[in-house]
Amino acid sequence: MPFRFPVKFDIPKHAHINARVLRDHFKRLQFAEYEVTRNALKYIARNEELPPRVRVEANLQLTSMPKYTSFTQIRDRCVATGNSKSLIRDFKLNRTAFRNRARAGLIPGVHVASW
Repeated sequence: MPFRFPVKFDIPKHAHINARVLRDHFKRLQFAEYEVTRNALKYIARNEELPPRVRVEANLQLTSMPKYTSFTQIRDRCVATGNSKSLIRDFKLNRTAFRNRARAGLIPGVHVASW
């Protein structure tokens, strides 16, 4: 079954756009929208000083939220290629894109090692 976006959203301004990048962007938007609500419900569900009925109700609301609102659904991706593997987080590039840009001198402060 193909992925369907239940909400309209702006397309990210990356150099490379594919279905995975779009899906990840959608998940990030959903997480940002529901983050405060989800954290409040988590706090209520885990607070042992509250009555059990309130905690169960908060837990039910938490489980009924869309799965894309969870932080674990987000995956870091290379902004140049959209690849998610071998990512250098400081530069948001995977190793091949980083290497090509570093060799071309496009990344400030990074140069070929020589000793």
